[in-house]
Amino acid sequence: MTEERITETRDPVTGDTHTTHTVITDGETRSGGGSGWLIAIVLIIAVIAGVFIFSNMSGSEVAKDNAIENAANNVGEAAQQVGDAAQDAADNLNTN
Repeated sequence: MTEERITETRDPVTGDTHTTHTVITDGETRSGGGSGWLIAIVLIIAVIAGVFIFSNMSGSEVAKDNAIENAANNVGEAAQQVGDAAQDAADNLNTN
């Protein structure tokens, strides 16, 4: 609600009149216009995208770790086969 008050004063000596206008408002409700909702939706989408990206990155990190582990196992198995072949060759030399 808006109220306008007009105060009129007269100077007793000179007879001049002075008028003062005062406007009083109760703090009208303001409309946000939806910009707050738009910002909230954009933030929610950004959070969801961030979670999705980081979950995919951790999945690729696990895949990379598994590939390294498999390669190390293959190297270990190959070394074991070389050791077995060397042992067999040494046994063949000793029996002859």
